[in-house]
Amino acid sequence: MLRVEDLSISFGGLAALSGFSVEVAAREIVALIGPNGAGKSTVFNIVTGLERPASGRVTFLGRDLLAMGPHAIARCGIARTFQNTEVFRQLTVLDNVLIGCHAHLRAGALRGALGLPAVLREEGAARATARALLARLGLEGQAGVEARSLPLGLQKRLELARALAAEPRLLLLDEPAGGLNPTETQALMGLIVRLRDERGLTILLVEHDMELVMGVSDRVAVLNYGRKIAEGQPRAIAVEPAVVEAYLGREDD
Repeated sequence: MLRVEDLSISFGGLAALSGFSVEVAAREIVALIGPNGAGKSTVFNIVTGLERPASGRVTFLGRDLLAMGPHAIARCGIARTFQNTEVFRQLTVLDNVLIGCHAHLRAGALRGALGLPAVLREEGAARATARALLARLGLEGQAGVEARSLPLGLQKRLELARALAAEPRLLLLDEPAGGLNPTETQALMGLIVRLRDERGLTILLVEHDMELVMGVSDRVAVLNYGRKIAEGQPRAIAVEPAVVEAYLGREDD
């Protein structure tokens, strides 16, 4: 479904990615792990059109993502969450999710202003979808609450609901467990697997919580200083010497 080939990009002379490649098959959960600054979020930014690599290729279902802008990439079936939760803080929880629905609404601003029946039906369907997603993620009781008043764990669920509202085929999760307590993380693990199993989603995630990574991933790719140093099934990766060194350092350091 997603093919990333030989990506390289530098910031201020520092290589963030050097020849990085990874593939993600349909309905697969793949994790990108590595120390801080390894280049994981940069991969997400390139896939979603926020940054352009110096070299490399990115295709989604055979389509060249590097030739598309972020809005077009979202329309073709890719949605994401962010490492630092990016909710619209002054909008209600429901309105945040409705923004995610807008990627698939066909009515333009003029038709919306005229209040045409087809537009009203489309908006009604979007509201029904948004409320169903809030219920699915345990947020139905907060629909009218301003997003800024939610605790971090619920803000992360809200951001996930907004991403799902765009009806993606590929979901990118950037540190979804960051700041969550163990109980919230366990609930998140179950939710990620259910999204794959029930909605047929393909998921690429960046995460530092190794319990979550080992519990949900089909494969794990490990980055260090912008290069992929290992890739394989979670249990094999956990004992890979290059991975242990990247996280813990050598004994003589």
